[in-house]
Amino acid sequence: MSNPTLTAPDTYRAGTGAAGVTQASIDRRHRLFNRICLGVLIAFALLWLVPLAWAVDTGLKPNAETTHTTWVIHNVTLGAFDRVLNGTAILNWFGASLIISTLTALGTVVTASLAAFALSRLRFRYRTAVFWAILAGIMIPSQVLIVPQFREMDALHLLNTFWAVSLPQIPTAVAIFIFRQFFNGLPRDLEEAARIDGAGWFRIYRKVVMPLARPAVAAVAIFTFVSSWNDLLWPLLVLSNPDRMTVPVGLATVQGSFGIRYADTMASAVLGAIPLVAVFLLFQRHIVEGIAGTGLKG
Repeated sequence: MSNPTLTAPDTYRAGTGAAGVTQASIDRRHRLFNRICLGVLIAFALLWLVPLAWAVDTGLKPNAETTHTTWVIHNVTLGAFDRVLNGTAILNWFGASLIISTLTALGTVVTASLAAFALSRLRFRYRTAVFWAILAGIMIPSQVLIVPQFREMDALHLLNTFWAVSLPQIPTAVAIFIFRQFFNGLPRDLEEAARIDGAGWFRIYRKVVMPLARPAVAAVAIFTFVSSWNDLLWPLLVLSNPDRMTVPVGLATVQGSFGIRYADTMASAVLGAIPLVAVFLLFQRHIVEGIAGTGLKG
C-alpha cells in the first residue's frame, strides 16, 4: 500500500520544507517582533507624555507647592491658568499665531506645489540641476539668512507686520520635494487625456493634479503650520508690538516676569501647546497618508 503524498503546504507545515521552518515558529517570531515594536512605541510615548503630564500637574498646583518634586496635588487650583489668561495678552497672541501660520501654510502649499509641478511634469534644460540646487538649500541654516532677510523686510517697510514673519518662511525646499515625489507617482494618462481635450498646463495643475494631491497638501500644510507656530527667533526680531506677537514670543517675554512662579510658567506652556496637540489629533490620518504617498517612508 503506497504512502499518501504530502502536498507543498503540508510539507511546509510539517517542518520539512526549506530550512525546516514551521508556520508556528514564524508566528512566534511575528508575535515577538510585534511585542518589541509595541514596547518601543510605549517607551517613546512615555518620553513625550511624562513631561507634558508634569507640566499639567505643576500648572494645577499653587505656586507654594511647586517647590516639592512630587506628583501629588494637595490643593488643585486653576489660579495659574487664570493669571495667564487674564494677566497677559495670550488671546491676542493666539490670533496672531493663527493668522501668521495660516498665511505661511497657504503660501507654502501654493508656491511649493507650482514649483514641484514644473519639476515633475515640464521638460526643460537643467531641470535635474535646478531640483538638486533647491534641495541643497536644506543644508543652509536659517540663522545664516536672518541679517539679509531683516534688511529686506526693513527696505520693504514690512517690519512689525504679519507679512514680515510669514513671507521668509514660505519658500521651503522640503515641501517642494514632498510635492514632487507625490506628483511623480501620479499616472500620466489623466494628464495626456486633459491635453487632448485642450487643457493647458495651469488647468491640468488646478483641475487634475491638485485634487489628487490632497494627502500631500494636508501633510505640507500641517507641517508648515506647526513649524510656523513654534518659530521663535524670527518673530522675536521683526515684531515689537505686543498685540502682534506670536505665542512663543509672547510667552518668552512674560515668563521672566513670573520669576520663580513655576505654576504660572507651566500653565502658559500648556496653553501654548494646546492648539498644536489639537491639530495633530484632528489631522493625524492626513499626515500619515501624505507621508506614505510621497515616498518618504523608505
